[in-house]
Amino acid sequence: MTRQNVYDDEAFFGGYQQLRDSESGINAAVEQPALRALLPDVTGATVLDLGCGDGALARELAARGATRVLAADPSRRMLALGRDRTSGSRVGYVQAFAEDLALRDGRIDLVVSSLAFHYVADLGAVLDRVARWLRPGGGLVVSMEHPMRTAELERRDDPAVAGRYDIEGRRDQSWFVDGVVKYHRRLSTILGLVLAAGLDLRAVTEPGPTPESLAARPELDRHRRQPPILVLAATKPGRS
Repeated sequence: MTRQNVYDDEAFFGGYQQLRDSESGINAAVEQPALRALLPDVTGATVLDLGCGDGALARELAARGATRVLAADPSRRMLALGRDRTSGSRVGYVQAFAEDLALRDGRIDLVVSSLAFHYVADLGAVLDRVARWLRPGGGLVVSMEHPMRTAELERRDDPAVAGRYDIEGRRDQSWFVDGVVKYHRRLSTILGLVLAAGLDLRAVTEPGPTPESLAARPELDRHRRQPPILVLAATKPGRS
């Protein structure tokens, strides 16, 4: 299957990095605090970061005490940034789509993924792989675009619209460049795939802007009409 690697498109990469560096999106204000709130203690842990981008989360997990963080991403541009910004040996980078990554079963304590799963065509297959990679008692913490958002990606002018919510599948979006491919699934489908992979859900959150972030950035108010992000945490049954 041909998979899109839009983060290596020069125009997309430039626009995306400007968004992240200026913190004008919702990553810093909404997504990252919600994801970090669900992270367990990683002291001594082996962690896999799927869709690691420039490795910011991987580096933070190493700083929190993870023994080893494997950071995987299909984008060579993102991985180059990550390697340039990383010191020490506890974070290692590998170029791979989540669907193609080959790891030994039962060796990972925690899998994290920040805003990457909405790019995955076969989410069930990836979750099955995650479940195999985890040790018993290991965890998954993941964020993705909320299904209310992915339902109508082209209606960026009206975040209250989710007119095609019930129709799952591919969505093509104009975001920095034309033809950015994402995949829409209903919330019930996403949660069902986690459970079908044999994982136990322990938290599901739909974060929005906080009063503090709204005071600093009033334009975030539009995200109070529709949850922009879905964050969930799950655990593999058993004891390590």
